[in-house]
Amino acid sequence: EVQLVESGGGLVQPGGSLRLSCVASGFTFGNYAMSWVRQAPGKGLEWVGGLTSRGNGLLYGDSVRGRVTISRDNAKNTVYLQLNSLKTEDTAMYKCGKQTAYGGSWRNVSDYSDWGQGTQVTVSS
Repeated sequence: EVQLVESGGGLVQPGGSLRLSCVASGFTFGNYAMSWVRQAPGKGLEWVGGLTSRGNGLLYGDSVRGRVTISRDNAKNTVYLQLNSLKTEDTAMYKCGKQTAYGGSWRNVSDYSDWGQGTQVTVSS
């Protein structure tokens, strides 16, 4: 059974930083691309970014590009999301997802499934 457990969220002031983690189990982590999405109250899923299985391919969503970094440690079955220069509009539940098809497409949110429960990020002064 695929399990994805996010952590690291919290309350942070505008301009601050957070590092989110997602620990995976139940599948061969190093074989799959991973992604991050977010969902604000009353809004749909928004693509934050994706990272290929070996970390040599990386894409970010338009609203976060330049302020976030996605990385992974395949030895620890963990994918990370570093959030910098946070804005109030970054407030959302952040979730990680596993690529649906081994060796398949990885560039869109529709290429991922088995989302975790998420970790809440609240940006407020």
